[in-house]
Amino acid sequence: MSEVVDRQSLLACTGLTKRFTEGRLDVTVLRGIDLQVQRGDTVAIVGASGSGKSTLLHLLGGLDAPSSGSVTLCGQALADLDAAAQGRLRNAHLGFVYQFHHLLPEFSALDNVAMPLTIRRDPPAQAGAWALEMLRRVGLGERAVHRPSELSGGERQRVAIARALVTRPDCVLADEPTGNLDRSTADGVFDLMLQLARDQGTAFVLVTHDATLAAKCSRRLRLDGGVLRPAD
Repeated sequence: MSEVVDRQSLLACTGLTKRFTEGRLDVTVLRGIDLQVQRGDTVAIVGASGSGKSTLLHLLGGLDAPSSGSVTLCGQALADLDAAAQGRLRNAHLGFVYQFHHLLPEFSALDNVAMPLTIRRDPPAQAGAWALEMLRRVGLGERAVHRPSELSGGERQRVAIARALVTRPDCVLADEPTGNLDRSTADGVFDLMLQLARDQGTAFVLVTHDATLAAKCSRRLRLDGGVLRPAD
């Protein structure tokens, strides 16, 4: 799929390729991906397991480097920045949600949510207050002092979403964010994400196998053979 890249896009990639080579292994996973994401967009990327969806998400988030092509976040090309500057840009503008919540088990829900603010050295009182507000927004204000082991699967994933949103990012990249949840809980978590997109203008780019959830997004794209196309 080819797009004319708008430099005002919140997140964009042009001609993105990814090739893995090791010994006799030589696999090209992504072949010239073009994508633009604007504020408030909800973009679902679907495709078979192993098609490169997670790889694409990692490249868009600057967690891995492409073999060729470019990724631009808020007008800045990631390749032009050193690792420290990329980290600061991610912390300011991106949030990440994964299928496995990756909460720190020894910390409370509040401390887990506040972690991105702590990393960027926000004052502790301010970080705690905003983390508590985000927990309230996801319906978990009364569970702030509980550790992950004391929370249900749906609650842990909502904590992960609150953590992704606590920095008030412009865009959230979500990799199978409801993959381990039952249907009812998955619908509730996803509806929360869509509400945040409407209320705060947060963009969401998510990888999912769930056709029901993908259908709720404003755009649905399919990754097949390393090429990104509109989904049927």
